[in-house]
Amino acid sequence: MKEMLKCKVMRHETGQLFLRELMLQLRRFDILRKVCKTSREEVEMTLMYRRVLPRFRVLMANISEDMASEDLNSVKFLLGTTLPHQKVEKAKSFLDVIIELEKLDIVSPERVDFVEECLLNIGRVDLAKKVTAYKTSVATSEQHSSQQQRCRTPRPFPPPNSSYLLQQTRQAEPRHSATENIPVSVYREQSHQSQLDLYKFNTNPRGTCVIIDCVGNDGDMLEQTFKALHFNVVIYKWLSVDDILAALRGIFRQRENLEGDGFVCCIISRGTSNRLLGTDPYSVGLQLDNVRHLFNGDACPMLAGKPKLFFIQRYSVPEFQPCARIDHRDEDLETDGCDGLPRYDLIPSDADVFWSHCWTDERQLEQGHHRSIYLKALTDALHKGQRRKSCLVDVHTEVNGAIFEHNKRNPAAEYLIELKHTLRKDLYLQ
Repeated sequence: MKEMLKCKVMRHETGQLFLRELMLQLRRFDILRKVCKTSREEVEMTLMYRRVLPRFRVLMANISEDMASEDLNSVKFLLGTTLPHQKVEKAKSFLDVIIELEKLDIVSPERVDFVEECLLNIGRVDLAKKVTAYKTSVATSEQHSSQQQRCRTPRPFPPPNSSYLLQQTRQAEPRHSATENIPVSVYREQSHQSQLDLYKFNTNPRGTCVIIDCVGNDGDMLEQTFKALHFNVVIYKWLSVDDILAALRGIFRQRENLEGDGFVCCIISRGTSNRLLGTDPYSVGLQLDNVRHLFNGDACPMLAGKPKLFFIQRYSVPEFQPCARIDHRDEDLETDGCDGLPRYDLIPSDADVFWSHCWTDERQLEQGHHRSIYLKALTDALHKGQRRKSCLVDVHTEVNGAIFEHNKRNPAAEYLIELKHTLRKDLYLQ
């Protein structure tokens, strides 16, 4: 058993969670405590958001365990004309019966009506109700999956200097302008989602959050927020463009910064439409796209397949012509090399990116004790989302609403916001 688990289970990224759920279903709480170093309550809490074992198999195993011998004999009698006599006689448990029904394609994870009717016919209404609840949850999950498939088609990132996006943001309906490619928030029972719908996000720490604050107002607020979300936070203040690039390179050169389940980058800086200026008085700046490219699957394979979140607050300054500075090009960026991840080649380099970019006029920094409306709304929504167990897209919808309300009250100090993401699954930052 130990060798089988090592070979078939523990090599996968969900191996630890698989083992814990398996021990929970087997009611081996002693192994959970002694070997997995966790408790029944902690595993049950984790399974509220993410399951590894197929729910159909768990349901059938539980029914089999709760079924008395006389119930099994009744089931065999009912199936006397459905299954071959030899198969019926050899069945030692309800699971043996289910396996034979699966072979005949009478029962499957999507079709359990036959099982439900059979349990009702032998008078086990309590077990039939469990099957009914399972059917309802499967139908709900399929409905939400189809809605997400229609709504969450990943879009490519537009050109950096796209005037179309800014025009769309200003002309569209205010609340929806910031969420052009965000689906309508749909309520769903989280425990009904399969692990394929959710990013793995339970390491401790969850990953590294790097904060670069070139303005000096809101970096500390972000630091406290992401520490509360169990990130290892690294904060830098008052950096030039060269120092920003050096700090970001330093993050991915340290392997331990990339070993969590995700990565977060927050930048607060003056800038133009597609460049960050840092604290440099005169500089061409660092292209925003280069920040993202620095951590994509090509440049940083250890982050391939993991969610990479970017939150940018830019204070807009007028465009200007460069003097004697050389822009940072893509070829200036280094990578961390390949660490042999087996799934790397299967994942698009720009997949799993969540890019939230807000900008407002630099003149707002002239106000005493200025705080970014966007970053305040973001931290508030993240805290609420943690309590409510909301996915990241729904959290950002709250941010959009706060920006919209602010702009209605303060049209002369409006914030513009865009969200572009290529997330393939739902992400919960608990």
